[in-house]
Amino acid sequence: MSVTTETVNFYNKEATNAEEQIALLKQQILQLQQNIKSKTVDASLDPDLQTLFTENTKLKHRLTILQRAISNLSHSSPAPRDSTRMQNIQEILAEVFSQAIASACPDITDPPVVITLGNNPKFGDYQCNSAMQIANIYKQLGKKITPRDVANKILENVAPHEVIEKLGVAGPGFINVYVSKSFGLRNLSTVFSHGVRAPEGTKSRIVVDFSSPNIAKEMHVGHLRSTIIGESICRLLEFLGHDVLRINHVGDWGTQFGMLIAHLQDKFPDYLERSPPISDLQSFYKESKKRFDEDEDFKKRAYSCVVKLQSFDPDYTKAWQLICDVSRKEFQVIYDRLDIKLIERGESFYQTRMLEVVKELEEGGYLEEDEGRKVMWGDKTASSIPFTVVKSDGGYTYDTSDLATIKQRIQEEKADWIIYVTDAGQATHFQILFQCARRTGLLTDKIRVDHVPFGVVLGEDKKKFKTRSGDTVRLIDLLEEGLKRALDKLKEKNRDEVLSPEELQRAQESVAYGCIKYSDLSHNRNHEYVFSFDKMLEDKGNTAVYLLYAYTRIKSIARTANFDEAKIEELANNHSISLDHEKEWKLTKVLLRFPEELIKVTKDLCLHHLCEYVYEIATTFTEFYDSCYCVEKDSSGDVVKVNHGRILLTEATARVMKKCFDILGLKPVSRM
Repeated sequence: MSVTTETVNFYNKEATNAEEQIALLKQQILQLQQNIKSKTVDASLDPDLQTLFTENTKLKHRLTILQRAISNLSHSSPAPRDSTRMQNIQEILAEVFSQAIASACPDITDPPVVITLGNNPKFGDYQCNSAMQIANIYKQLGKKITPRDVANKILENVAPHEVIEKLGVAGPGFINVYVSKSFGLRNLSTVFSHGVRAPEGTKSRIVVDFSSPNIAKEMHVGHLRSTIIGESICRLLEFLGHDVLRINHVGDWGTQFGMLIAHLQDKFPDYLERSPPISDLQSFYKESKKRFDEDEDFKKRAYSCVVKLQSFDPDYTKAWQLICDVSRKEFQVIYDRLDIKLIERGESFYQTRMLEVVKELEEGGYLEEDEGRKVMWGDKTASSIPFTVVKSDGGYTYDTSDLATIKQRIQEEKADWIIYVTDAGQATHFQILFQCARRTGLLTDKIRVDHVPFGVVLGEDKKKFKTRSGDTVRLIDLLEEGLKRALDKLKEKNRDEVLSPEELQRAQESVAYGCIKYSDLSHNRNHEYVFSFDKMLEDKGNTAVYLLYAYTRIKSIARTANFDEAKIEELANNHSISLDHEKEWKLTKVLLRFPEELIKVTKDLCLHHLCEYVYEIATTFTEFYDSCYCVEKDSSGDVVKVNHGRILLTEATARVMKKCFDILGLKPVSRM
């Protein structure tokens, strides 16, 4: 008994020691990651390692000084910016402070340039927060200098710039930046002289893969997020001037088409001469599936149909095309309602290309035998899984198709950037796909790839969104319900009494489809979100209804002053936007952030940033409108005075909001 107790105690002690070692290792790994990020070294680490790190840093700095000296010999001024579009203030400040930091700290390698938006206008509109990190780097070099001294040194080297009104150092070393009103006025006025234009940038060839429903199946709520998010990403990238290829990678190939073709032959034997009247493809699919599961002879015939289809037999290809055409028409009804533009390129497009991919992978030695399968590893770690490229029966898989797809997009489409918009459940699949593509040399650092994942849509019970009977919600039913709810909301506000039937219908569609899109886009796409028409249709808070109404109200101000579009253009030529009142300047500064907000979205492809921005425009406009009159009327309602500068500010607000709406896929109306 004592031996057993001693043994247990021994192993308990060993386990405790092991846990302590694991905790220590985790702590050291975390510290190393933080040190790498901040370019510092922990003094508690091995002294020899610390010495090597410091010496290496010093050598890098000496090299930087030499490189900078060489660069200065051939120094040329930066290219002038396009004055016909709003400038990205954050980007300009990054350039200004990059040069100032390089001059102030010539012995620092790749110094951090951190420009952030100010939280309090009393402490500037933007901040440069580089001084703290730079002081830390100096510490590693054996130089003691406080962050505030670094900040003052940077400040001395900031060249005068039209963007900057004044600068100041605060706290431990924050550099506060105040934007010049004269620059702000010129920058915002471009929306009248040249329209709301995209910021300057390098143009790329971009493939966006989104929506991707399956042929012979109805689009359901699961397709909603991919379709809406993908469309908005495309709209943003197109506005920024990129060459965007919008791909609908539909599921139009596979064994299920065998049973569909066999059922078609039985139900419509004259399908080759006369187009079959398939009005309900979903029912047709269920009928064929029932026969496939219950009738062994039908199942055998279905398999033979697959073989003939895959060998491109003309009669079977015709049957397949007929089935696909019925689905396309049903999909298009959805796409037309939501104003979605796509080029269909389904799995069938890559059939012959899969043969080439498999041959190349075999010749390159990338495939391994595994219980009759041929697999490819992207990364052979303990937790990784391989792609099944060839099944044991010789058939190909979804993995094979995606390898052929990415190859086609890189080599044939010459894509610089590929974006896949699918649910988060496919994250591992795309991680392996990108690893395999990199392993073969197909995907290089010159090509950007993004999987844009999203969480599932939940019902108000916080469970996966279903009908009361437990079925998946059909997308067409969801849109119909949206139209009904939107009309009820408009009638509740008595809008049917003041709008014409045509105006009411436009408002109804604007609210219905707008609220469905905006509710999706305004949530962080990485999270699940609760689908609730009641919340979507609220006219307060960050909702489409509130924003569309705010836009309509803003547009009505100029109409109240009897200013049409031509009069506003004339006004812009003869008057300036008013910036005297603090609320005018506050609103202007929000509008001036338009270019940087767009660029922010391109970094992580999260559209909720843009939703938050347009909501901030609307709420800041309300502050302005409550404090600053635009149109004065007498007791009888006649206009007696118009503030032209403020009318221009309201119109500039409307134009920036409208462009944001366009990117988000919302359609505002002039009257609501």
